[in-house]
Amino acid sequence: MVNQTKQAELSKDTLVAMYQEMLLARRIDERMWLLNRAGSIPFVVSCQGQEVAQIAASYALNKDEDFVLPYYRDLGVVLHFGMTVKEVFLQAYGKAEDPNSGGRQMPSHYGQKKNRIVTGSSPVTTQVPHAAGFALASKMEKRNVVSFVTLGEGSSNQGDFHEGLNFAAVHKLPMIVMVENNKYAISVPLSRQVACENISDRAIGYGIPGVTVDGNDALEIYRVVKEAHERALNGEGPTLIETISYRLTPHSSDDDDMTYRTKDEVADHRTLDGIAQFRDMLIEQGYLTEAEDQEIEEKIKQEINEATDYAENAPYAGVSTLTDHVYGQGGE
Repeated sequence: MVNQTKQAELSKDTLVAMYQEMLLARRIDERMWLLNRAGSIPFVVSCQGQEVAQIAASYALNKDEDFVLPYYRDLGVVLHFGMTVKEVFLQAYGKAEDPNSGGRQMPSHYGQKKNRIVTGSSPVTTQVPHAAGFALASKMEKRNVVSFVTLGEGSSNQGDFHEGLNFAAVHKLPMIVMVENNKYAISVPLSRQVACENISDRAIGYGIPGVTVDGNDALEIYRVVKEAHERALNGEGPTLIETISYRLTPHSSDDDDMTYRTKDEVADHRTLDGIAQFRDMLIEQGYLTEAEDQEIEEKIKQEINEATDYAENAPYAGVSTLTDHVYGQGGE
């Protein structure tokens, strides 16, 4: 059943727009897997199964002011904050026009200054202390800006997670930490990662609120992140949020997930797909028709086709630029 109180906070147009962004992220990801298997792009780190949490949380933020520090699965977050479909494919192909790094970073290592998407790195969890730094700057400059950082549950065992969150808690910084718990840290199941029942239980050690929410419940995720955003702006410090979902693909295009889980397990979780649940809710409420849904699919397909063609034919970075952004130039 749909919680009418939560739904009332969002207009019909906003709910449909959320669905479109969820679906766009899913269809981009699916296309990337096809391109990888065809040998066109080198690597895919998938968002499938986590799009609902990413988009719902993004809508609770201020996309014109806040900073986001996404981890490599957060395609939904970067799309909402302004990265275009064409730009996403340029980074997947590693082309010169890639806004993240000019083709120098691995795919899904997002960063775009104009949209306040802070560059990530391959070592996991480094983004958490960085988020604390952005939040500290916001507090010192007395700006109404929140830093929003995401990570997988496996990353919550790294020192960066504890140090960044502890610092933010002590100084009551405007920061939201969202752990996207997809049940596996590469091949390691949750039961072998942590002894506590929920990742959010760790919040008590920092003296901050911690909440666990169904990663397929868009309206509840929106509510929880909205409350955390208000707390942050009110000077009440950070919040730790855990969304429970399931990774519907292998860890990456180089992973064989059948060595540590079964086809039946994955198939069972596909029947609980949050995007399908959200679409069904919109149809049930009269916000979306089957025909309109098909129109959305066709529009997305066309946009992805155009972006794929553009990125595939775009030039790679020239050899003469090999040391750009590595060594100081012109007296820098």
